[in-house]
Amino acid sequence: MPIKIPNELPAADTLRNENIFVMTETRANVQEIRPLKILVLNLMPTKIETETQLARVLGNTPLQIEMELITPSTHTSKNTSEQHMLSFYKTFEDVKSQKFDGMIITGAPVENLAFEEVDYWDELCNIMEWTCTHVHSTLHICWGAQAGLYYHYGIQKQKLNQKLSGVYLHYVQDPTYMLFRGFDDEFWIPHSRNTTVLQKDIEKIPELKIMATSPIAGVYAIKTDQGRQIFLMGHAEYDKDTLKKEYIRDCLLNPMTKVPENYFPEDDPSKEPVVKWRSCANLIFSNWLNYFVYQNTPYDIEKICK
Repeated sequence: MPIKIPNELPAADTLRNENIFVMTETRANVQEIRPLKILVLNLMPTKIETETQLARVLGNTPLQIEMELITPSTHTSKNTSEQHMLSFYKTFEDVKSQKFDGMIITGAPVENLAFEEVDYWDELCNIMEWTCTHVHSTLHICWGAQAGLYYHYGIQKQKLNQKLSGVYLHYVQDPTYMLFRGFDDEFWIPHSRNTTVLQKDIEKIPELKIMATSPIAGVYAIKTDQGRQIFLMGHAEYDKDTLKKEYIRDCLLNPMTKVPENYFPEDDPSKEPVVKWRSCANLIFSNWLNYFVYQNTPYDIEKICK
């Protein structure tokens, strides 16, 4: 089944070229199937790339997905055209009266700031509180996961001595976890962050369950008892060249920037990176949509509640 996206969203052509089944709003409106409504709060500066990455993994399922994009009204995007934002993005005010089967809160390049120093923090808190009663399952990614753990459970992020950048080996803590159904015993996920959340702090919260960890990257996946909230510390959705672009960007600011680990062959940035996380990305998003959204969300979406 396809992912339903706005007719003119740039991601549409990219996904069609990759033979991913995309359904435009025009075609989807004549069908009698209720799609899963997935809201994406896109906090990344490279908005079009992030839209495409998420649409790609959300569209690789047998379910029809309706993806809607929002952005904080208290923040102006500096890296995406105003026309694109006006054409494809809404604000929280536009959607807060609606209910959604699932929501994704992305990462953001604000890790070095205290949460309260982020210019849209108050608005994000309002959104995260709203998800408790208006969204069946919310998936938080990277900084979005750290923000969610801090807001909902008071877990503070910790500054790393140096940026964690690369592709790291992970292990599932319990093979019966539905989010990791079909996974191998070991799997690889990209990380790109300057802060982390400590396992010991998570383990103090009875409502939280750690699902997967990495010996180097630390805790990767956490969920609440019913999976209404899921927190992923890495970026399974990243493209092949995303870490490369970030590395080049960071090198312009600091020529001594460390090469992303386990990413370029022989850690040589002159060589093309090798993707070893694509299958995991597709599977983890498919499992989230199937087991934590589709299988549990009420058919009457208005019945979603805390």
